[in-house]
Amino acid sequence: MSLKRVVITGLGALTPIGNSVDDYWQSLIKGRSGAGPITQFDATHFKTRFACELKDLQIADFIDRKTLNKTDLFTQYAIIASDQAIADANLADDAIDKTRVGVIWASGIGGLYTFQEQIRDYVKRGDGNAAYRFSAYFVPKMIIDIAAGHISIRNGFQGLNFAVVSACASSTNAMIDAFNYIRLGRANVIVTGGSESSVIESSIGGFGAMRALSRRNDDPTTASRPFDLERDGFVMGEGAGALVLEEYEHAKERGATIYAELIGGGLSADAYHLTAPHPNGEGAIRVMHDALDDAQIPPTAIDYINVHGTSTPLGDVSECKAIQSVFGDHAYQLNISSTKSMTGHLLGAAGAIESIATILAVKHDIVPPTINHSTIDPAIDPQLKLTLNKAEKRKVNMALNNTFGFGGHNASVIFKKLT
Repeated sequence: MSLKRVVITGLGALTPIGNSVDDYWQSLIKGRSGAGPITQFDATHFKTRFACELKDLQIADFIDRKTLNKTDLFTQYAIIASDQAIADANLADDAIDKTRVGVIWASGIGGLYTFQEQIRDYVKRGDGNAAYRFSAYFVPKMIIDIAAGHISIRNGFQGLNFAVVSACASSTNAMIDAFNYIRLGRANVIVTGGSESSVIESSIGGFGAMRALSRRNDDPTTASRPFDLERDGFVMGEGAGALVLEEYEHAKERGATIYAELIGGGLSADAYHLTAPHPNGEGAIRVMHDALDDAQIPPTAIDYINVHGTSTPLGDVSECKAIQSVFGDHAYQLNISSTKSMTGHLLGAAGAIESIATILAVKHDIVPPTINHSTIDPAIDPQLKLTLNKAEKRKVNMALNNTFGFGGHNASVIFKKLT
């Protein structure tokens, strides 16, 4: 059978450096850091006391009180970002067949805040108290699939609907699923993306115990420093990214604005370690080859890679080695950058917001920078174009976005300027 073409017709972003797509993009190309001291709880006694939090967000301006009472923050973020993308794509049009509109949403840890607070409340007030009652919304607020459910109910989308979980690769995985369902003709439109509300005690404490987080408490704005010799871990982020994927002819027929075309996706497993990447990047090599093969393009067609680039000692080196293995001499011609240097790491939502950055790089022919770089790491080839500290204008016809997750999950997607 002939596979259908898939394009992006709507975007929504709720990030530590902007609560809309335009604000997010402007902050990216200006190289702004979203990091700062944690304000959502008292982090005084934590080894990491900073994060990339959302700023100036009044959730009640977007969501009614009834919905707020029965949703976790990660679902609230999903609703706000998806509302932006749905409005951007004009999916409220009554002529659209909503039985052919689906939702595939992702999160790495979902309603962890709800779980934490419910158990805290039980220990404080309920342990040994026969009269204590758990909230009737405890489970519906916590489970990861509930965000997709809320998006479909809110908009009347009656097509396929489910959640994807693959740690930090989750929202890229969701995007690839959406891509495949549309090109196979199982849906006309799918709202996809990811959300995470991970700046909470249990998350900061848990990742901190693994020594995964930076401890640059004296200078948090420079703590996320991918590729830099002095990097010491990632910076936790929160927020959501939403994309509307649509079958090309369907989009063209209704006159939708098209940002770019999604032409390939790759998936692989490291099968190596629970949390550490393969030192030679074997899983990353396979996933990029898989994406290129799926797109039916040579490595030389790629102009820009938005890397996973978490600012961890092992991960950044491994990914650079993988890029050199896949792209050979062309690795020195394409631009590489990590937008996590500005947003921090949004875990399961990382792939969504970073794909939005990659799509806008294709649309505007601007590569956002890797900020906070000052010292060359001798383990990373200095000839690679890591787009350090300043955005670069160049023609970007095709770009690739990498995301890797605990458990050895790898996912890559490729976007193309529409021709």
